[in-house]
Amino acid sequence: MATDPTDGTILATLRGILPSLSPSEARVAQAAVDDPAGTAASTIKELAARCATSETTVIRLCRTIGFNGYPAFRLALAAAGAISGDDREYLSGEILPDDSTEQVVRKVTGADAQAILDTAEQVSTESLAAAADAIGRARRVDIFGAIASAFVAQDLQFKLHRIGLTCHSFPDPHSAISSAALLAPGDVAIGLSHTGETLDTIRYLEVAAESGATTIAITNHPRAAIARPAHITLTTAARETTFRSGAMASRIAQLTLVDVLFVLVAQQRVDTALDAMRRTYDAVRPPRRSRRS
Repeated sequence: MATDPTDGTILATLRGILPSLSPSEARVAQAAVDDPAGTAASTIKELAARCATSETTVIRLCRTIGFNGYPAFRLALAAAGAISGDDREYLSGEILPDDSTEQVVRKVTGADAQAILDTAEQVSTESLAAAADAIGRARRVDIFGAIASAFVAQDLQFKLHRIGLTCHSFPDPHSAISSAALLAPGDVAIGLSHTGETLDTIRYLEVAAESGATTIAITNHPRAAIARPAHITLTTAARETTFRSGAMASRIAQLTLVDVLFVLVAQQRVDTALDAMRRTYDAVRPPRRSRRS
């Protein structure tokens, strides 16, 4: 995760790490997410007392998300809390049963746009560069994902294959685990999981790492289980709400990182990538009909 989150990403960062925090740290993080302005107005002693924890725990949370201490954390929360109520509702994407069509459009597009912006602010550019370098040099790339993440995995596979990389995604778990076991040093395995707790995807990365491949995790939760077998972790910033549990914003955030990775890899292989794209474009282009005399 990138350090020193801005006021625009602090709430997304806190939501992202909530599942991996200790109960006492999670209470502090939840208090900040629920009421950023009120939390910013509190002294560290007041916040610790309200969350039934210690000042040390509050400081530990601040440092976990990249701040030097509580004063910088308060400033970022104050800026996040300055967003108006209407804007906060719009950006959260929280859809109510009686929302109008116009409200649904505004909230869905707003939340998706915010997921992209927060992901761009939060992701480590150093990790992105390392991932792109590993992919660009790989003999073979295997990509794993389940349910909604499977579609994103397939999209990345299509993109990388189009510029000449040997790249695979898998429709069933037996094919996936078998392929992971056959990877070797110089290969790359990529696992996508919004929660970071998808057991099958975690297992594929574990097997790939044991086989000597470089492993890359793309997840919303940088301290989740999928990060353990990963050499490189790329984090998204997307919030799923009541009517968005079908991995809507998370899919958009994952696709954003997929597009960035693709462009970075293509930059490294610009001559071969452009040639491969031209050849594949020519191959799928419909043949021209001959003119009748």
